[in-house]
Amino acid sequence: MAGTSDWARRGYSRRTILRAAGIAGAGLAGAALIGCGSSEETAPATATAAPAGATTAAIAAAPAVAEPKRGGIYNSYIIVDPTSLDPYANLSYTTKGFAAHVYSRLFRLNAQPDLEAAEAKVIPDIAESAESADGISWTVKLKKGVKFHNVAPVNGREVTSADVKYSWERPTAPESASNTVVPKGLAMEVVDDYTLSFKLAEPSATFLDFLSDANALWIMPTEADGGFDPIAKPIGSGPWVMKSYTPASEMSYDRHTEYHVEGRPYMDGIRNAIIREYANYKAQFDGGNLHVLAPVAADVIGIKKQSPDVQWVGNITLGLLFVYFSGADMDPDAPWRDERYRQAVSHAIDRPSLFDLFYNVKELGANGFAMSPDWNNIMPRGYGSKAWLDPLSAAQGPSSKFFNYDPAEAKKLLAAVGNADQPFTYQYTSQYGGQFTTYAEAISNWISEVGLKPQTEVQDYSSKYITQTFRGNFNGLTTGYQTPFPEPGNWVNRMFGDDPANNSRVHDPKIDDLNAKQRIELDPKQRAEYFYEIQRISDSAMYYVPTPGAGGTGWTAYGPTVRGLRSTRGYGGPTEVLIEYWLDA
Repeated sequence: MAGTSDWARRGYSRRTILRAAGIAGAGLAGAALIGCGSSEETAPATATAAPAGATTAAIAAAPAVAEPKRGGIYNSYIIVDPTSLDPYANLSYTTKGFAAHVYSRLFRLNAQPDLEAAEAKVIPDIAESAESADGISWTVKLKKGVKFHNVAPVNGREVTSADVKYSWERPTAPESASNTVVPKGLAMEVVDDYTLSFKLAEPSATFLDFLSDANALWIMPTEADGGFDPIAKPIGSGPWVMKSYTPASEMSYDRHTEYHVEGRPYMDGIRNAIIREYANYKAQFDGGNLHVLAPVAADVIGIKKQSPDVQWVGNITLGLLFVYFSGADMDPDAPWRDERYRQAVSHAIDRPSLFDLFYNVKELGANGFAMSPDWNNIMPRGYGSKAWLDPLSAAQGPSSKFFNYDPAEAKKLLAAVGNADQPFTYQYTSQYGGQFTTYAEAISNWISEVGLKPQTEVQDYSSKYITQTFRGNFNGLTTGYQTPFPEPGNWVNRMFGDDPANNSRVHDPKIDDLNAKQRIELDPKQRAEYFYEIQRISDSAMYYVPTPGAGGTGWTAYGPTVRGLRSTRGYGGPTEVLIEYWLDA
């Protein structure tokens, strides 16, 4: 799951309009699909997203400001150390959030002022262009003159196709944790120093979305294969050069002075303090030592009153906070093999209370904050009408009833199952902070009230949760986050496909058929209908239990000197957003 990534605005006018995220596929409209454009134009920006995560909302304009200034250090924070500094070592958001500082990708997203994150298009990063006549065979040209960081033993040399080939072999290796996001049957070959050839197993409307996804391909130098240890000394061609890393203390980065986007980054560097406790990083923001804060919802109004010049960003993520069950391979005789058990768990959860707990919806709405009223389905609210089905709408059909808080019905369903009173392990990680822990505990209390017997296990994130539980290797029930994939098709692959990280090992023939159809569908409306039907099928059986967390409007505060504000989606913020930040101080 992404760390907090939020929209901000100056003040609290009601001009903020929450809009839905969508599919940023470039389509298959013939030959020269994407190339260099005006993506690097300089313009004063008005809103921002934090460095990692995925967002969707509209930007409220701020007063015009002067031309960008160069210099200064952006003081931010992270709440835990990265699980690894190897971008291919695991599926953790902590690793991806780090990687986006140091490494480039072939393509990225075009985060621009006054442009919603949902509308950000795929543009070249170190690639120059991509061409395809049939959506199966693709030719990707690299920009010439892109340089790695000037750090031994790479020493600022030029990036070539050999580096891309080496990097490609990392996530596509059978043992790689990252191979879960690589389309099946996708092959790559080097044509020359600046040309790559990709071949897919089937036409794809979203191949460039895949290449731009910060879950996928990071470009590392070939010297990382034995010439140096990339965990001890990460070297890439991204906008930020790692300066130092002191575990449990801070990570700092210098500006890459020969970065391939002319004039960027504006700031001299970034300092990410590693601060575990919420009270501590809030105090640092209140004291002016941090430029950004993701407060708990209950603190937003107090901060606004205390610091009226703070800028605010309202955010709906592409994330999902959900309950999932161990698969049939792990617990073949578990009572949750019966869909009535899973439906009962859904009925037991008081979603309106969880929604208000997580987002303080009523109080913030009463004080002028624009709050989305919508809940996540098994696909996140952030995708909007292009992929998300409102679970309370008539279009949801009969399965809408399972989103109702109905303890009496939950007890009836459990009684019908017959052996639902056996104890089970209920697990989650404390990695996501105190508010998440409160949320997970609330779910445990509600399912206990209908007669279930959860035995709580709080897991270490790195050694157990992300490496075992999240990948389906567990017994019992789990509450956790799902990865905020910028492209919704990846979401379906993760939760229902052959992805080894399919959390509950769900395989439904009807969903498999719909998933195959959506992968090659070019009509956005028809593709949305496939996604809608997938949600109806999943919700009828409650293969997973969606909850409102990560689906409402969260708020992030930014200091009054931060400029260049804009938003992106996915984990690419340090490349797509932070290069445009500047400090008006």
